Amino acid sequence: MTKLFMLLLSVVLMAGMATTLKAQTSSTINTPAGVVFIVPAALTQTSQLHFGTINLVTIAAGTCILSTAGARTFTGGLNGSASVPLATNAAYTVTGKIGATYAVTLPAAAVTLRMGVSVAAPDNVTVTAFTSRFLGAPADALTSKLSITGTDSFVVGATLTTMASQNAGVYAGTFNISIDYN
Repeated sequence: MTKLFMLLLSVVLMAGMATTLKAQTSSTINTPAGVVFIVPAALTQTSQLHFGTINLVTIAAGTCILSTAGARTFTGGLNGSASVPLATNAAYTVTGKIGATYAVTLPAAAVTLRMGVSVAAPDNVTVTAFTSRFLGAPADALTSKLSITGTDSFVVGATLTTMASQNAGVYAGTFNISIDYN
């Protein structure tokens, strides 16, 4: 009977232990979380790029360089006129995160200005070599820093190129300028 008692006792003990043993069915980990808030950069145009009134003095091709200082330089068959409209640099205001640096992206390819809807060569001029200068900067640049008020401004100049026997008229077109935080 002792053997039977020992066998029963062993079975009861094993059954009791089996009910207290459990397999792991869940796990917990402490996971970090975060967020970065930014102040979106905004670009506002305050004046358009205009090369002013230009005289076609000969049938030769020419250029008008409008510097970021607002000065015009002429070559070839062009010279300046004091008639309105006068030359103006494109001007922009930037707002965004205080103290953030940002870059301006200017057109890399030539921009075409057209007289009306004409696609004829003498009714088109090209604008290239875009440059920008930031408020108070001593030289042209493509990057700047927003002030302690989160603002900045810059102007854009460029080079207008005409062909020989350019037609007289009013020419217009558009180009893209963009900014982005560095």
